[in-house]
Amino acid sequence: MKENRVVITGLGVVSPVGTGVDEFWKGLTEGKSAIGPVTRFDASEFRSKLAAEIKDFDPSEWVDRKEARRMDRFTQFALAASTLALKDAGLTEDNFDPNRAGVIVGSGIGGSTSIETGTKALADCGPKALNPFFVSMVLINMAASIVSIKHGLKGPISAPSVACSTGSNAIGDSFRILQRGDADIMIAGSTEACINPLPYGGFCATRSMTQNEDPKTACRPFDKNRDGFVMGEGSGIVVLETLEHALARGAKIYGEVVGYGNTADAYHFTAPAPDGDGMIRVMNQALKDAGMEVNELQYINAHGTSTVLNDKAESGAIGSVFGDHAKNLKISSIKSMIGHLLGAAGSVEFVATAMTVFTGQIPATLNYEEPDPDCPFDYVTNGTESMDVKTAMSNSFGFGGGNVSLVIKKYGE
Repeated sequence: MKENRVVITGLGVVSPVGTGVDEFWKGLTEGKSAIGPVTRFDASEFRSKLAAEIKDFDPSEWVDRKEARRMDRFTQFALAASTLALKDAGLTEDNFDPNRAGVIVGSGIGGSTSIETGTKALADCGPKALNPFFVSMVLINMAASIVSIKHGLKGPISAPSVACSTGSNAIGDSFRILQRGDADIMIAGSTEACINPLPYGGFCATRSMTQNEDPKTACRPFDKNRDGFVMGEGSGIVVLETLEHALARGAKIYGEVVGYGNTADAYHFTAPAPDGDGMIRVMNQALKDAGMEVNELQYINAHGTSTVLNDKAESGAIGSVFGDHAKNLKISSIKSMIGHLLGAAGSVEFVATAMTVFTGQIPATLNYEEPDPDCPFDYVTNGTESMDVKTAMSNSFGFGGGNVSLVIKKYGE
């Protein structure tokens, strides 16, 4: 069976450095960091003190206030990002079939704000105090469902939850649906909003978040002195479309998705496999799926969490996959600016990767000061670089050992 070619026609993002792809991209290419002290709650007694918060988000810009009160913050983010993506793609009621347009939007944790609010209400006032919308506010699938409902999208629907690779899984699975012809359009991505005491404290307890209290140096992917990630929040949603459908309606094309790899470490519930086995296999899978040789890839948007174990394992895996070509690759981690968006990381970073291919601008890795012998490559540490990027990979590696790599090519007929 002939596989459909799949292109990216719309980008929507709600991020700590800006809402909308233009503001987001401007923030990244100008090296703007959104990391600062936690303000959503008192973090004075927590092991970590920093986060990358979204401070200017008003849900009433995207849905009326009554409806907004029935949605958790993570769902509000997804609704905003999807609305932006559909507008960016130029999709209207009369230029696509809603029965052939699906939604895959996931989350790592889901409605944590509502879980904490509901738990307090139950403890303080008993079961009658619980919000009748409590269940629909906390369910991970509700972001995908609300996006489907609000935009009238009646095709395939799903809501993966694979920790930090969730968004990349959503995009990769949507890519497969379009390849085999089960839809014309897929709205794909992920969302996360869990800068709240319980999940934040839980990650502190894993000792995976930084103890550095200086926002200017706390998140330092691949630097020798890194000591953990900084939690962020947001949503990235993309419109993927079969090439045939996109051309028929004259859509703008950001790039072509050509490769998807998905593997499991089967090793540990938080740590990556020390030999990088799953990471190696997933990058090889994605390259094979794309029909590319290793020396054809130019740029990797790395998972790059700023944790000791991840950055070492990812760098080692890149060296194993690309061999001598690894030294020619440009590699960067935008987590140095927006923090780690957990379940939303993969989709927001995919948006950045698509923009790199589309614009030829490679965002830098901030706060890199001292090289680590275990991380010996070019991490784009001296500001945004300009380059004609024809091929790029986005990596996502999650707690529990889920690994995803996606490959984008510059579009050419």
